[in-house]
Amino acid sequence: MKKNILSRFTILALTSSLAFLSGCGSSQFSTGSPSSVSSTSSSSTVQSSSASAEVKSGKAKEGTLRVGSKDFTENEIVAEIYALALEDAGFKVERTFDISSSLIHTSLISDNIDVYPEYTGTGLISILKEDPITDPQQVYDEVKKQYATKFDATWLNYAPGNDGQGLFISKKVSDEYGITTISDLQKHASELNFASQGEFDQRQDGLPRLNEVYGTFNFKSTKVYDNSLKYQVVSSGEADVAPAYTTEGALSETDKFVLLEDDKQAWPPYNLAPVIRNDALKLNPKAEDVLNTVDEKLTTEVLTKLNAEVDIDKKEYEDVAKEFYDSIS
Repeated sequence: MKKNILSRFTILALTSSLAFLSGCGSSQFSTGSPSSVSSTSSSSTVQSSSASAEVKSGKAKEGTLRVGSKDFTENEIVAEIYALALEDAGFKVERTFDISSSLIHTSLISDNIDVYPEYTGTGLISILKEDPITDPQQVYDEVKKQYATKFDATWLNYAPGNDGQGLFISKKVSDEYGITTISDLQKHASELNFASQGEFDQRQDGLPRLNEVYGTFNFKSTKVYDNSLKYQVVSSGEADVAPAYTTEGALSETDKFVLLEDDKQAWPPYNLAPVIRNDALKLNPKAEDVLNTVDEKLTTEVLTKLNAEVDIDKKEYEDVAKEFYDSIS
């Protein structure tokens, strides 16, 4: 998925009056998540390119749903799972994938697509320009209420999966010190080397936010690395802990890395949910149960595994989505 940790922090800082926050992607924080580099098949690329250049508008139809996706791996996988589930339920599905994260909300409210996967934190902070909230249900309730009145759209149930800001540590160090939460990390910070991506340890929505919530993190050392190297340096032992988005594919390697629990909720949630136009939902009410049933299966662990299959194992996202859908249907 196309994410840049610095731009994500920058967007949050600009859109929030609070001095905190960092989920996933993309910049999920600009209007879409997550965590890795987008990977698409050749057929999808043709479709996506034309879709990005000129998204055809139309009106909602009974029995047909236009499913959209953002331009990064996780969103493409989830959108394809939505499409497969809807087709299995008897709907005709028109796919318009790989829409720029900055344009997909406009595509929805302009009646170019009917439904797409969105992130609760993105809706709250980037679209509605509200201050961050750290309780998942409160974030969901607020975006659901405001989207209904401002955009004539409905947020269906949100998934347990959260592609938000996080920290990970090597499995070896986690076992050695008994570190599984950010609170544990704070207690042992003076014994550990921190791999920063530049601004994380300076911005108010990065390490200063953690210092505010958990107490000061006096790491043994702090060194700046390119974001693409963070798993390499932690795996080698050159560093012990680094920032990450919580569904990055590399985190599926649980024998090497441990994603730490944000046990005091320093950062806001970015739970996935289908957002659908009200006119499309009114014509196709059965779609609500279909999409909610899929979404309840999308945990953080599942999303991480699916991302890894595309971004690490180099499978096509359509194949990954179909295999997962077949396993739950």
